[in-house]
Amino acid sequence: MRKIFYCLIGLLLMTLQGCGYNTLQSGDEQIKAAWSEVINQYQRRADLVPNLVKTVKAYAAHEQQVLTQVADARSRVGSMQVTPDVLNDPAAFARFQAAQGQLSSALSRLLAVSENYPQLKADAGFRDLQAQLEGTENRITVARQRYIRSVQDYNVIVRSFPTNLTAMLFGMQVKPNFSVDNEKEIARPPAVEFGNAPVR
Repeated sequence: MRKIFYCLIGLLLMTLQGCGYNTLQSGDEQIKAAWSEVINQYQRRADLVPNLVKTVKAYAAHEQQVLTQVADARSRVGSMQVTPDVLNDPAAFARFQAAQGQLSSALSRLLAVSENYPQLKADAGFRDLQAQLEGTENRITVARQRYIRSVQDYNVIVRSFPTNLTAMLFGMQVKPNFSVDNEKEIARPPAVEFGNAPVR
């Protein structure tokens, strides 16, 4: 009777080790850490916007439409409540992604407009802000890549047998990821108008 009991305990322990629960927890924590870095870098970018707008406004006050678009996009980004729960809600994740995409697009238009103002381009403060923004965009790219890899690894585990059974048992689902379509949209250069003809 004892031998059967010990065999059952041993079998149970072996089953628990192979169920993938700890791997799923580890992957979830890795995603949260990567997500925190994404948010940190997006916040860094948002913090640069007011000074950038203020500097551009000093030289190009009549570019009100572009300045307003940047301010509005930053306001939308700032008003979003971004918690780790966003990672379990594809619709909320899509809204976050869209708001960040709009801010990226607005900033691109702002920098394109600045090309028309030699005095603005020569301003040391503007050049410093532009360099900080470029550095932050690079950090965002790196943070997003880490997040994408973490989500990819986690989603493979959630979908693979036998860990998919454990994931279903504990309500763990695939996590949303940044979409390729949005990346293409963000990477598209803004239209800049010289005279009447828009140039891309």
